Amino acid sequence: MRYPAVAGRFYPMGKDELRASIVSCFEHPLGPGLPSGSTGDRDIAAVVCPHAGYQASGMNAAHAYKAIAEDGLPEAYVIIGPDHHGVPFDAVMCSEPYLTPLGPCEVHQGIAAELRELIPDNARAHAAEHSIEVQVPFLQYIDPDPRIVPIIMRRQDRAAAEVLAGRIKAACKGRDVIVIASSDMAHYVPKDVGERLNSAVLEKYLAKDLDGMYGEIMAKDISVCGYGPMAAAMLAAEPSSARLLSYSDSWDSLGYDINAVVGYAAVEMRR
Repeated sequence: MRYPAVAGRFYPMGKDELRASIVSCFEHPLGPGLPSGSTGDRDIAAVVCPHAGYQASGMNAAHAYKAIAEDGLPEAYVIIGPDHHGVPFDAVMCSEPYLTPLGPCEVHQGIAAELRELIPDNARAHAAEHSIEVQVPFLQYIDPDPRIVPIIMRRQDRAAAEVLAGRIKAACKGRDVIVIASSDMAHYVPKDVGERLNSAVLEKYLAKDLDGMYGEIMAKDISVCGYGPMAAAMLAAEPSSARLLSYSDSWDSLGYDINAVVGYAAVEMRR
């Protein structure tokens, strides 16, 4: 079992308090409202979600999870999170269940068995990482029995994204999967600067121009912490379209330090 690392900090530790916190993310003025019934069309191939504390970015995440809930639930969710702790692997999965206050979230063992032949499987590497963990309670809220495949991505260059995407596609062949890229946008910049920088990155991403996205990030040194997962998700999903569901920043949600905000975006990609 992979035990929670940030329960009580990024989200509440108690089961009832956590569920209430998730509901408040949907119902917040920056949120999308609670999910309604599913269309059953299953058209979403991938999403981008932020991974800060729920009070800061949970409302943006709620936009992505509402879209998934209303689109229809898949067989599995491949969650790609950036590395914040220096794991000794370019990419590493975890085949042990992720425990949250809502209970254990099982891993899709069929996909994990295929992926284990392609990338390392090391639960200890996942022990401290929050970028995947914060997505799991949202999945448990919208899906009564979610199956995940959690992957931490250390190298985030374009070549690494292409390699990881190819391995995900091979492991998931013939299965109904949504890829979740866990990423926050520019960090600790003035609000107007963040809006300008993040708009440039998202414009390229929504146009499916990954070379352009990497060019913006590298040329302007934009501190998007999960651009590798964003690229890998798009390359693995091969969507026909990408749409921005929401964008806000930590000033909008927390009202704290307009000169040092972090940006948060939710994006859906459809087949």
